[in-house]
Amino acid sequence: MPQLGPWVVLLLVLGAIIALVVFALVARYFRLWIQSYTTGAGIGFFNLIGMTLRKVDPAIITGARVMAVQAGIADEFSIRDMEAHYLASGRVRNVVAALVAADRADIPLTWKRATAIDLAGRDIVDAVRTSVNPKVIDCPNPASGKQTIDAVAMDGIQLKAKARVTVRANIQRLVGGATEETVIARVGEGIVTTIGSAASYKRVIENPDTISRTVLAKGLDAGTAFEILSIDIADVDVGDNIGAKLQADQAEADKRVAQAKAEERRAMAFAREQEMRALTQENRAKVVLAEAEVPKAIAQAFREGNVGVMDYYRLKNIQSDTDMRSSIAGPEETQK
Repeated sequence: MPQLGPWVVLLLVLGAIIALVVFALVARYFRLWIQSYTTGAGIGFFNLIGMTLRKVDPAIITGARVMAVQAGIADEFSIRDMEAHYLASGRVRNVVAALVAADRADIPLTWKRATAIDLAGRDIVDAVRTSVNPKVIDCPNPASGKQTIDAVAMDGIQLKAKARVTVRANIQRLVGGATEETVIARVGEGIVTTIGSAASYKRVIENPDTISRTVLAKGLDAGTAFEILSIDIADVDVGDNIGAKLQADQAEADKRVAQAKAEERRAMAFAREQEMRALTQENRAKVVLAEAEVPKAIAQAFREGNVGVMDYYRLKNIQSDTDMRSSIAGPEETQK
């Protein structure tokens, strides 16, 4: 056999490598290309290779494009739009599926708005589904741990209510609109306000639909991503007599205040009594001191000749009579 030159060998090796590369590309993209070609999706073989180079998953784009072509909405957006949404971390399949569902339900939804909703983190497919089939929201949300909305009527009776809110997604307000939590909070606030403004709990028990009518008339879905269709009061139970409890607590508090004031007055009276006793002892001490001066005065009168012996005996007799009367009267009368 004739020996091949080095250039020929090199060309054969390059040809083999090129053949392997072509075979690998065909093996990888052939199924997607056939799917696109047979459905008229308009994605060429080199477009599939370019998607891989642009770090776009060709399978996702091809599948979504085929879905759009089959649904007849492929003219509303281009393949470039789909790639751009994929590169923005969007869910292309969900957006196309939502556009198909919206088209079938005759709901106005554009590619731009659908991608904006998807990039905002909302489930666009669930939003379209909720727009077609309204869903029911429990108020309060059982996941919050509360089972009822508690409110007190003007007569002091507590009522425990449960409500079911039927809502429909508003596609035009999904971007920037408030979520279900806001709807639940507003409905709960409306129920509390309506019950609190009722003159008697009996009126609420007799006509629970007045709560739903009053709350629904307030337009609680303003600024939210939903449209409230109805508010139904599922259950209303009578709770505690909050007014009576508050009155009892107030009476108990008043009683404690009165007891404290009475104890204060008693302490002041006791302190005053002790002060008067001390004053009495002080005055008695002064009397004793004054009585101690009497013998001195008598002695001085004897020396000066102002008192005679008979005067002195008459004074002793008077003193003896006074002591006898004091002993007969007893110590209590003496102290008086």
